[in-house]
Amino acid sequence: MARRRSNRAIVPGSEHGLGLLKAQVMKNQGYNVNPERPDLVKYEVARTLGVPLQQGYNGQLSSEDAGKIGGPIGGAMVRELVRMAQQQLASHRSDRS
Repeated sequence: MARRRSNRAIVPGSEHGLGLLKAQVMKNQGYNVNPERPDLVKYEVARTLGVPLQQGYNGQLSSEDAGKIGGPIGGAMVRELVRMAQQQLASHRSDRS
């Protein structure tokens, strides 16, 4: 049986911070992002890619099209998190020297 994926953050209470990160990262990618509603950036990403995403039910959307939307968003967020971690590690290394 397939598991349904939840859009909730694994760490309770981190949703706000993740939303801020998404807003900043996608703004840096050139997308128009409402900082109060960073979750809506997926519609702009979909529009620029020609994917027919609409508010509400999107059962007609193929997995490929959904990935075209989520990939750039999640990928950009992961790249930024890795960059931040590397910067923090480098900072800790220089503090010990």
